[in-house]
Amino acid sequence: MPADTLHTYFPLALGLAFFLAAALYASVGHGGASAYLAVMGLLGMAPTEMKPIALTLNIAVSLLAWIAFTRAGHFRPRLFWPLAVASVPAALLGGWLQSPEPVFKLILAAALIAGAWRLVCGCKADEATLREPYQPALLLLGLAIGFLSGLIGIGGGIFLTPMLVLWRWSPAKPAAAISAAFIFVNSLAGLTGFLSTGRSVPPLAWLLLPAVLAGGWIGSHWGSRRAGSPALLRVLAAVLVVAAAKFVIP
Repeated sequence: MPADTLHTYFPLALGLAFFLAAALYASVGHGGASAYLAVMGLLGMAPTEMKPIALTLNIAVSLLAWIAFTRAGHFRPRLFWPLAVASVPAALLGGWLQSPEPVFKLILAAALIAGAWRLVCGCKADEATLREPYQPALLLLGLAIGFLSGLIGIGGGIFLTPMLVLWRWSPAKPAAAISAAFIFVNSLAGLTGFLSTGRSVPPLAWLLLPAVLAGGWIGSHWGSRRAGSPALLRVLAAVLVVAAAKFVIP
């Protein structure tokens, strides 16, 4: 294919990839940052460009998902607020710092794949007796995930949602609603921390915004109103595998 033809179709292909990622992730209450980072990493973009683009798009898609799952009656503020109070300052700090070393990213990838396996092979959170989480445990979890999400440029939902489900703190749809809100506030804090260093959001973020908004709207409405819990758990497992791929891309 001629170079000029590739140049013409490349923006369309990139927009389609981000649209599909947003639709997939929003269906489980996520913003899609790990998928955006994986695509941009494959394209060889610099980390200083990837991080603010992913966080900006994450803010938009997670807000759509939060609204959709809340309107469907799945949001649980009692679980959300302790997580958010601890995570926001930690995400600000993480956004200000540099990304972790490759070995650490491989550990995260392995943890995500293990979580995906558990979700597919034995988790039935809606049918199990839910456990009441301790408030200190929620605060510590929010602190850890908030810092990690700001550090690597994601919202943290890929870690929070499976923990809420696997630890039997929440059924699948409420977990998605809580994660959407969590991702929104942490992505906003992470981007604020990044911008506080004097850097800016690359123009590519605004070009891709319509694609992720369209995908996010479709995915969040399907996940919040039409999908059953077993289907959401399978989609969540797929999301975790996609997210794991991001951590092994140089």
